Amino acid sequence: MVTLPPTLQGADAVLFAQGARRRGAEVLELRTDLHGPEAVDIQALGREGPLLVSERGRPLPTAWVDAARYVDRDLTVSLDAPAEKLLASHHADRSLSTDEALRLWDRPLPPQALVKHVEPLDSPGHVAVLLETQTRLIERFGADRVTVLGMGSLALPARAVLSSRNVLEYVAMGGTWSAAPGQRLLDDAVREFRAQPRGQARLGILGTSIAHSRSPRIHRQPFDRIDLPEQGPVEALVDSLLPHYAGFAVTSPFKLRLARHTRSPLEAINTLVRRGNHWESFNTDVEGARAVLRRMGSQEAFVLGDGGSTAALRAISADEGCSLRVLKRSDIAGPLAGMGIWTWPDRVPPPESLHFDRARVAVIAYGAPGRRIATEILRRGGTPILLGAAWFVAQARRQRELWETAT
Repeated sequence: MVTLPPTLQGADAVLFAQGARRRGAEVLELRTDLHGPEAVDIQALGREGPLLVSERGRPLPTAWVDAARYVDRDLTVSLDAPAEKLLASHHADRSLSTDEALRLWDRPLPPQALVKHVEPLDSPGHVAVLLETQTRLIERFGADRVTVLGMGSLALPARAVLSSRNVLEYVAMGGTWSAAPGQRLLDDAVREFRAQPRGQARLGILGTSIAHSRSPRIHRQPFDRIDLPEQGPVEALVDSLLPHYAGFAVTSPFKLRLARHTRSPLEAINTLVRRGNHWESFNTDVEGARAVLRRMGSQEAFVLGDGGSTAALRAISADEGCSLRVLKRSDIAGPLAGMGIWTWPDRVPPPESLHFDRARVAVIAYGAPGRRIATEILRRGGTPILLGAAWFVAQARRQRELWETAT
């Protein structure tokens, strides 16, 4: 299910509901903290599919309750709703132990009422607690009634793991707005549901600003896009997820940090593979770097940036007969000529001193970020060469082979 954004009202709200349903959403949520009764045509929305109406602060309009398939009320405030529609919920204001969570639910509920328990996930280690809480609530209320969710900047992989036993899946349509921090993307959840994996360990990609990533489209499901803050505790997170994931793709800005964390002899890594009780790390970016250098066909090139992608280029350049001149931001003083490679992520602004003298510059990002980088190269006097897809496919083939060996 997806939540109607607060900026959409009237006919725009109906168009949103239609678009969500075409993309695979089954239920539309309306919240009283986001919309007043005059902002939406509840009957028109109801014609587009089942509605969940949620009381958040302001009381639920009677017309909303009448039109809804589900009525969400906080069990500490009121459970006044038709028994066949009731979704009893609680949003804790802190992370709870399983015993604390169960005590909240130690009260009678109508036998058909759904149960939703939500907590902030303040630390990666709390994933195990939420899973235990989910198990115990299912034992109490039944597998067809319970949903347990985490919230926060680290919560997405926890929600992905919990989703396999949850009754309800709250997801985000994408873009700049999300109803809650940590929600999965609708497209990813639908892709997993349609693949109907049978007991497979999850895979995922770890990075920052990775909504554009195509990895979920080409790797087997379930595959999660795990977008984390740049300074987030990625090391502790991957350790807490070891029982639940067979492997991860690692992208900027975590390639160097996770190389150090896994005690890799490599400068940077882009792949984690589960080996029993630990992670083994690899850098399949060398296959991407090989593909790019061969496509460029140059004996020398400058490289803009010195992160994980540059480490892969450096590792393979001698074998491919290409001499690299790695330029950090402070090294750039005058116009650059010849052949180059741009490794800075799209979100990193280039220095104002960067200009090209008709240089041909390979772009190893793809999709919208790659196009934005290409535009920047043109603006600064260079000619972009879009090689991101070649890099991506070459390294992904090797990742798939490695993940098949996970234990």
